[in-house]
Amino acid sequence: MTTPTTFSGYGGWLPKSPAIYRNFINHLLKRALGRSDESTKHEPAVAAFGEVIQGDPVMKSLFDQIFLQVSEQNKVKDFEHLLSLLDCIIVTAPKYEVAKDSNGDVIDSEPIGVPMYLIFDLLSNTSAAYDLFRMKEFNRALKALLENWGKFLMEPGSNSTLNTTEEGWFGEAGIKNLEEHLGQYSFEQTYKCPDSAADDRGFTTWDAFFTRALNPGVRPIEPVPIILPPGGPRTAANSTPIYNACESTVLRIARKVKRHDQFWLKDQSYSLYDMFNRDDKYARLFEGGTVYQAFLSPSDFHRWHSPVKGTIVDIVLVEGTYYAVLPDAGAEQGDPELAERDPRGALIRSQPFLTIEATRVLIYIQSEDINIGTVCFIGVGMAEVSTCQMRVKKGQQVEPGTELGMFHFGGSSHALVFPKTTKFEEEPGVQVGNHIWINSTLGQATYMPVSE
Repeated sequence: MTTPTTFSGYGGWLPKSPAIYRNFINHLLKRALGRSDESTKHEPAVAAFGEVIQGDPVMKSLFDQIFLQVSEQNKVKDFEHLLSLLDCIIVTAPKYEVAKDSNGDVIDSEPIGVPMYLIFDLLSNTSAAYDLFRMKEFNRALKALLENWGKFLMEPGSNSTLNTTEEGWFGEAGIKNLEEHLGQYSFEQTYKCPDSAADDRGFTTWDAFFTRALNPGVRPIEPVPIILPPGGPRTAANSTPIYNACESTVLRIARKVKRHDQFWLKDQSYSLYDMFNRDDKYARLFEGGTVYQAFLSPSDFHRWHSPVKGTIVDIVLVEGTYYAVLPDAGAEQGDPELAERDPRGALIRSQPFLTIEATRVLIYIQSEDINIGTVCFIGVGMAEVSTCQMRVKKGQQVEPGTELGMFHFGGSSHALVFPKTTKFEEEPGVQVGNHIWINSTLGQATYMPVSE
């Protein structure tokens, strides 16, 4: 039986303001046109990407089909035009887009945290892209391009948008966005800033800002009251708290997950065998269990923490896709941000599908607590995210809150997978669409013996 995805929003991946979206696209088109007038050469990394695609008849043909199938909203004319837009993106850091009226007054501003995604977004929502964007050769070429951009974002000078101007991340609108989910705390109180008084807060590179760490004492692991579930009382002696591994927004919780399942356009069921990179041993171990999935916005804290106490028994890095999606007919009726049938945002609507397609890391943690057994953390790199960096190793002991690793750049998704012997019951506030702090209690785990 398939499980429909309850969709709650795009979490900063798409600008909410139509004016901001138009501004970003129009400004990028003008920059690309100006650059083309000045030079006939592409950036080396872009040229290399273009040569791979153009040199493969199948990929070249699929790209031609994409431009025939894509929505009329698309502003990217052809493959050469796409390369020109990429030229502009990979030499700049993400910034705030500002829309002004005819008098020059600011009417809206939003962060463009994943600019390359906004270019691939409509292109990806086609049947030809479904074939092309899942090809190993395409993703290998795209990874090289993304890594080149990532290298730029780790270099001095990439912090040019970390300032207090209206287009800066620490400007009035920028800091408001960064502090949206910080509660009573300021950005500087929450995160380690090399120089809190500086315009760039002391971050010398964009990547340093993106992978910023928490200040000591922020987001502590704290005991919580045991919630009595329907059907009878439960005490701390026979249940164990599960802590949130990522600062994120709840996407879905699926139970009795199958070892093998198929993905369809509207209903996305988890397929454990594919999620675990076709490792049948782990697929059997977690068959019939529970998957909790949530996603991070580009403005969220991007480090991962252990949800339990245990031992790292295995770490698997899976090279996957970056922009592959399940093509759909656009936003459905009742979409919280887009008009019905708006073709944008298919990647975000495809997040359960990305657990079997996207680049990801699998970290298996074995607990001596019978309520938990073995849990798997899956860090899913989406779109611009081209690096999943591990900070733990096999055989290492971890506590709740121990740092497991981090995403570099962009936005992302993650999942926790529990075996069928673990009954996971989420806390009342852990609901689809709610933003949950890292290290807070997701729910309680209780051992459920399974009869053979």
